[in-house]
Amino acid sequence: MPTIKINNVDIYYEDSAPNDVKKPVMVFAHGLLWNAQMYDKQVEYFQSDYRCIAFDFRGQGQSEVTKSGYDMETLTEDALGLLAALDIDKCHFVGLSMGGFVAQRIALKRPDLLLSLTLLETSADPEDPKNVPQYRKLVKAIRWLGVKRVSNKIMPIMFGSSFLADKLRKSERKQWITMLQGNRKGGVIKATMGVIERTGTYEQLGDIITPTLIIVGDEDVATPYPKAERIHFAIAGSKLAIIQGAGHTATVEEPEQVNRVMSEFLAHLGDCQLN
Repeated sequence: MPTIKINNVDIYYEDSAPNDVKKPVMVFAHGLLWNAQMYDKQVEYFQSDYRCIAFDFRGQGQSEVTKSGYDMETLTEDALGLLAALDIDKCHFVGLSMGGFVAQRIALKRPDLLLSLTLLETSADPEDPKNVPQYRKLVKAIRWLGVKRVSNKIMPIMFGSSFLADKLRKSERKQWITMLQGNRKGGVIKATMGVIERTGTYEQLGDIITPTLIIVGDEDVATPYPKAERIHFAIAGSKLAIIQGAGHTATVEEPEQVNRVMSEFLAHLGDCQLN
C-alpha cells in the first residue's frame, strides 16, 4: 500500500477502492501506539459499500518519524492534507482516542468535509492532571528501556478485562502486544507527549453541526463512560452507544458490536437524507 507526501511527511495509508468515485468515503484515524490495522474488521465489513481509507499518523505505524509536529493541530492538518491529496471533498470520518481528538478538530475547522463523525473512546478535555505524571513516567520508561519492556503495563490501559482474560483470544492478544512492541521509540515518545500536552475542545463542541455517533466500551479505563457522555451532551443531536465487554480498543475487542452500531447510525442518516 502507498505512502503519500503530506506537509513534507511520508504518510502511509490504505485505500480499499482508490479508483471508485461512486462509493461514499469512510476515513479511519487510529489511536495512540497503534496504526491503521486497528480498523481491519471495520474496513472488511464496510468496504463493499464504502471506499475505506485508513492511515497512520506521523511517527506511528508505517508513516515517517519526524522531529516535530505531534501536537493535535498539526496532526489535524496532516489528516486534512490527506483528504485534499486524495481529492476527497466529503467523507464519514471515524476517530478513536487520539484519532478522536483529531476528528473533533476537523468537525470544528472543516465541517464542510464531513458527512458524519464517529468518535470512539475519546475525550474533549485536556489530559487529566492526575494522569499526567504516570504518562510522563511511561515516556521516561520507553526512552530508557524501550517499548517492549513496558508493553505489559500498557495492555491493561488499551484493552478491557474481558479481552485480556479470554483464553480463546490468547493468539490475538499476542498479535497486538507484538504490534505494540514494534513501535519505533522516537515516534512513540513524541506522539505520547502530543497527547499528554493537548488542549481541550469541550468549550467548542456546541459548534459541531455534523451528525455524530459517540462509542465507548463499558470497560474503558483510559477514557471511561463519563468522558463519552460529556461529549454526547455537548453535541446537539449526537447518538451515544455503549459496547459491552470492550475497553479502550473496541474496534478490535468487539468488532461486531462496533460495526452494528455504526451501520445503524449510517442507515438512520441515509433515511434522514431521503426524507
